[in-house]
Amino acid sequence: MSPQPEPPPGDLPDVSEKGNITSQEEEANVLLVVEAKSAARGKSAPLSPVGWFRMLGRELDWSFVAGVVSTYGVSQGLGGGIMRVASDYYWKDVQRVQPSAAQVYQGVTSIPWMVKPLWGLLTDVLPIAGYRRRPYFVIAGFMGVVAMLVLSLHSKLHVLFALLALMAGSASVAIADVTIDACVAENSIIHPHLAADMISLNGFCSSVGGLIGFSISGFLVHAIGPQINVVFLKGALGMLAIPSALVILAGMMIKDVHMPDFPYEQAHMKFVEASKKMFVTLKCPEVWRPCVYMYMSLALSVDIQEGMFYWYTNKSAGLSFSEGFIGFIFAIGSVGSLIGVILYQNVLKNYSFRSVLCLSQLLLSLSGMLDLILVLRLNLKLGIPDYYFAVIDEGVSKMINRIKWFPLLVLSSKLCPPGIEGTFYALLMSIDNVGLLSGSWAGGLILHVLNITRTEFKNLWAAILIRNAMRLLPLTLLFLVPRSDQNSNLLPADLLTEDDCAQSQVDSVELTSLTVDGKSSTCSLHQGCKHQEYVEQDDDEVSLLANRS
Repeated sequence: MSPQPEPPPGDLPDVSEKGNITSQEEEANVLLVVEAKSAARGKSAPLSPVGWFRMLGRELDWSFVAGVVSTYGVSQGLGGGIMRVASDYYWKDVQRVQPSAAQVYQGVTSIPWMVKPLWGLLTDVLPIAGYRRRPYFVIAGFMGVVAMLVLSLHSKLHVLFALLALMAGSASVAIADVTIDACVAENSIIHPHLAADMISLNGFCSSVGGLIGFSISGFLVHAIGPQINVVFLKGALGMLAIPSALVILAGMMIKDVHMPDFPYEQAHMKFVEASKKMFVTLKCPEVWRPCVYMYMSLALSVDIQEGMFYWYTNKSAGLSFSEGFIGFIFAIGSVGSLIGVILYQNVLKNYSFRSVLCLSQLLLSLSGMLDLILVLRLNLKLGIPDYYFAVIDEGVSKMINRIKWFPLLVLSSKLCPPGIEGTFYALLMSIDNVGLLSGSWAGGLILHVLNITRTEFKNLWAAILIRNAMRLLPLTLLFLVPRSDQNSNLLPADLLTEDDCAQSQVDSVELTSLTVDGKSSTCSLHQGCKHQEYVEQDDDEVSLLANRS
């Protein structure tokens, strides 16, 4: 963006006309805006990774960045990496179920992610002890600690109780995810130019955490050896209480405004109002069309990972990979995911939604052919051992999946109306997760129909071929995706400037607070919307006037 001539102080939005800010504070605000614009002119060059983190911490507040690291990096990344290896072996070697059943059970444990709008609605309209975000982090962390300790201390739970415990652990991660996503959605409205950067931060933390988690799990399995069923699983599941405990700590640290006089007797009215606004937003073609695409693209990308996992570890009909090598394969997958983050952040984030989604869907189908080559053992004819080819396969697959996932997340963050950002973002994420669940169960059905069991894999190649063909079908639905680039606002103006916009955003004063000489004051959102055209002339002014302490 070319530098704009600095407007005289009289052209700045008059935030004092309602008596919210004194004239002295207004003059200080003007000086801060001028200083920010001057500094921004010298920062046009691409930022280094350290500079990028510093910029995000300065613009979005360090407590937000710490919350992302704890939730995405530690809870979802590191904890998810350990859980992936532990749960796969748990269903295979402890519960001893068929791969099709394991595929279904893995989908069932993701049900808490299907009801994310409920968690989002609670965080948006029902504060606890006067806080909207902190208590939900604490509740989520506590649930995770209890669930993982139950699994750790009881090695032979009935399959039903094991499923419930894993669902509780999944709910812990989902609630924490919704709470931090609400902050992401709020910041995407205040900082539209940083939406892609926030998604990249989430993905970076998740990938690095996953790399560490998979590496740890692989090391533990390798060190423990044949005692995996008892020692490793109990120890690994018990370790998952640590990420949940860190989520509690993040909740206590994150910036949140205390509202001691919240009218709880009116909470049901707020639920009704939020529900009505969600319904109105969903009726908008700019919203429901991308929602249809997001669901279909994920549902048609069927998942048969349990069939591949059973084949990897089978000693007679499969590749007989050791437990330690399975952890190593997944760790390399996290490296591929991290490469996908870097490619998206530095190359793809400025392209249109349609371009990136078309490219990623094509690459996803082509990368699936690597599984076919491995199952048909064609890699041996090419002189590539199974170990190396499996590592390459996992790394490439995770990289492309990450590239596909990011534009969907950016698209979701830009479809959230003011006032119910957390709820609506959670709704969109639940649509995505229902799509993933549909794809997982469809994969389980394919494995069952083709009679792929714990020891029988002769039709695994056919399952892979069907999956790869289905991955091409979402290309026919790309017309549902906006043509615009990923830095544009997508919602119609009437959804961004509703009369209740001001009041709903006043409830989130932490995003619009401005500290001047140790005094905290709140800018009126109504006037911010009124002067939206001026604000759009320089995003740096928005960054300064929002989320500063």
